[in-house]
Amino acid sequence: MDGVELLVGTAVLALGTFAFRFAGPVLRSRVKLSPRAERLMALAAVVLLAALVAVSALTEGHGFAGFARPAGVLVAGVLAWRKAPFVLVVVAAAATAALLRLAGVP
Repeated sequence: MDGVELLVGTAVLALGTFAFRFAGPVLRSRVKLSPRAERLMALAAVVLLAALVAVSALTEGHGFAGFARPAGVLVAGVLAWRKAPFVLVVVAAAATAALLRLAGVP
């Protein structure tokens, strides 16, 4: 890919992103969703986020990431659910994974 193709691709993506962001406020008053559709969209956002967390926590490349990373994510999830400070959540998750790896757990 040469410089011109890269520049054109970047410009097209920038224009598309701007168009999507601009369409939201412009179409907000024209498009009405049912309360059920709004609930489903909110639920879909949660499901997509959960799927992203699961894939990131459980896989590395094309295989299983081992047990240390999911254990760290589990610790982070429990602490976040208990409303622990963000720094504590991150440090505890990293420490859990690091200690398990130090102990030989993949």
